[in-house]
Amino acid sequence: MAAIEDLIERLIDSYRVAVYAKDVDAFMKLYSPTVRVFDAWGVWLYDDAESWQRAVEGWFASLGAERVKVVFDDVLKAGTADLATVSAVVTYGAVSAQGEPLRSMQNRLGWTLRTSGHVLRIVHEHTSAPIGFEDMKAILRREPGA
Repeated sequence: MAAIEDLIERLIDSYRVAVYAKDVDAFMKLYSPTVRVFDAWGVWLYDDAESWQRAVEGWFASLGAERVKVVFDDVLKAGTADLATVSAVVTYGAVSAQGEPLRSMQNRLGWTLRTSGHVLRIVHEHTSAPIGFEDMKAILRREPGA
């Protein structure tokens, strides 16, 4: 099991680095060409890498000079290189061009992973945030102890 956990850690690290660098090519190499993404923002479903890449290009371009630091917490990993899962709470923290924190938000993230061409790739991604009962708004910050 240690081998798959190491592969998953490398995938998480590659995700962090690609987002911070706003490197669309490196980011998309983490995904299968047939990836299915349930994103939390605006679009119900991206049903292949091409449509997901357009969304990622828009996200990275919208950042301007800002960068995003990604932190994974409460990571749960299970499976084998043939089929594995990851779930985590992910914090996306915007930082200025000078590295100063600007704002942040959290999502719940789930990945289904498969090995393709000797590389572990994301075949399904699901991000979400709980919805408040009173105001029907997304809760983008986990309360302590939750």
